[in-house]
Order: sequence, then C-alpha cells, then structure tokens
Amino acid sequence: MEVAYGLVSYTLAKLFLLSGLSKKDNAQRSKKMEEKALDVYDVIRTIRDPEKPNTLEDLEVVSESCVEVQEIGAEEYLIIIKFTPTVPHCSLATLIGLCLQVKLQRCLPYKHKLEIYISEGTHSTEEDINKQINDKERVAAAMENPNLREIVEQCVIEPDD
Repeated sequence: MEVAYGLVSYTLAKLFLLSGLSKKDNAQRSKKMEEKALDVYDVIRTIRDPEKPNTLEDLEVVSESCVEVQEIGAEEYLIIIKFTPTVPHCSLATLIGLCLQVKLQRCLPYKHKLEIYISEGTHSTEEDINKQINDKERVAAAMENPNLREIVEQCVIEPDD
C-alpha cells in the first residue's frame, strides 16, 4: 500500500510540476507575442495618411490594440491588423491597406503571414476592401502602377527625426 501511495504521490507531484512549467511557457509565449505586436505597431504607426499630413497613429486609424501576432511555426508568425478608417465611406481605405501591406513586407525581419482587415462595422464596403488588400495578385498589380506606387512610397517613407 505504501508503494501505491508513493507512486500516486510521485505522479501527482510530477503533474503539478509540469502544469506549472506549462503555465510559465504560455506566459513567456504570450509576452513574446505582445512584444512582436508592439514591434509591428512601431512599424505601421508612422505611415502617413494619403490625403493629410498626419500619420495613421495621429488619426487613430491604427492603435496598439489593432495588432495581433500569433506564432504559427518555428519563428513564423501570423500578423493580423484591423484598422479603422476615419469615416465609413473613406475612399482611401484600400490605399491605406496597401500601404500597411507594403511597409510590413519591407520592414519585418522574420517570416510572417499578413492579414489586414478593416475593423468590423467601420466602413460601408469593408468586405470588398478586405478581399482586395489580402489578395497578393491585386497588391502586386497595384504596385506596378507607377502613380499608385509613388503615392504608397510617399506614405510609407520614414519621417525625418
């Protein structure tokens, strides 16, 4: 009976130990994802609005809370951005999404998959725009247009400090 009690006691002790390690690993992973999300936000916050001299951060089009990062593999991440146009009929929402795509593709040093969306209920044609800005072929075609490329370049250029 003592042996059985000892085995049960040992098994429970191991289980509690592993449970604690798992919680610690999850906390570390969560902290790492939060740090990655802040890094992503630092990249996109300085993008300029196509019409105004303000940044997307100034206009509250993007915020820290609009960025989510998930680990999908060893050093590979899914980055989800939900931005909020300034008005529900914003004609430049697609261009803003394109700017987000271009700047993140250029600036992130690790392997990633991007999903960029308009925040639900904040634009009259959000479904159509979400499809456009997440379609790699459409993004590539848009960047082949010299006029559009020039506008994007002006929006994503880093500000002089």
